[in-house]
Amino acid sequence: MKPGKGIENPESRFSTVLVSAAKLPGVRINREAYLRSALARRCSEEEIRKAVEETPAAAGISVEILDKVAGDSIRYETAKVSALSAAAGIPGALALPATVPADVAQYVGHMLRIAQKLAYLYSWPDLFSDEGDDVDDATMAVLTLFFGVMFGTQSANAAVGKVAAMMSEQAAKKLPQKALTKGLIYPIVKKVAAYLGVKMTKDSFAKSVSKAIPLVGAAVSGTLTLATYLPMAKRLKKHLAGLPLADPLHRMADGDVVDGEVVEDHEEPVAAAHAEQLDADTTAVKLEEPQH
Repeated sequence: MKPGKGIENPESRFSTVLVSAAKLPGVRINREAYLRSALARRCSEEEIRKAVEETPAAAGISVEILDKVAGDSIRYETAKVSALSAAAGIPGALALPATVPADVAQYVGHMLRIAQKLAYLYSWPDLFSDEGDDVDDATMAVLTLFFGVMFGTQSANAAVGKVAAMMSEQAAKKLPQKALTKGLIYPIVKKVAAYLGVKMTKDSFAKSVSKAIPLVGAAVSGTLTLATYLPMAKRLKKHLAGLPLADPLHRMADGDVVDGEVVEDHEEPVAAAHAEQLDADTTAVKLEEPQH
């Protein structure tokens, strides 16, 4: 993202960075290839086949096993992004105009990578199934909510829970397009995107300062990335693992699905807590930073 482009607001700023990062080489995860590779050491061939064709939950793979696989993926992505961040810190102040945007892009790109991996392990559908570089609105919305969970916003937690409940109740294999782009979830998505846009600007400034001194800046930048990326990835893992969508013991109810969208919003007991919280957030969205 080039300076001086005149991005109007934090929401637009975040969306621009997210789309740009999603177009970087190596950022999009092939769902089938990842699940086959990640589950190979801990699951049977039949379980892997069903996990790919349906979901890991439908294959009967326990959340305990998925947690171990998720932990492996988090450690891999954390080590990779920290090393790249440290390398980006080496040039020093004279190279700031080039390194800071690249560092932010690769950081967001690795957030996208781990978000996809965790989503696929915990039974979310393919987020980038269409050909081409474009990112559809529903995918943009759910990724924004995933990022919100990573940053500790309560509204994002509730919204992700509601989306998962919709998909679980209706046995949907696609994201609920209308809810994410026009309906109940959409106002939450916009608020979360605005919050993340502000947060990203502050964090980018901190990274700029850390890069001002060569070599020392590299160590600071790498450490800063490690200290932020790892807990955010673990936060998303914990939230997705706790949803009914990931639980093989939760039997999906039969229901009519039209283009992957919920026809009727049935209030199942499992989703009641998420729905109640989301209703409150819809009327007065309150984005909170994580408690330390």
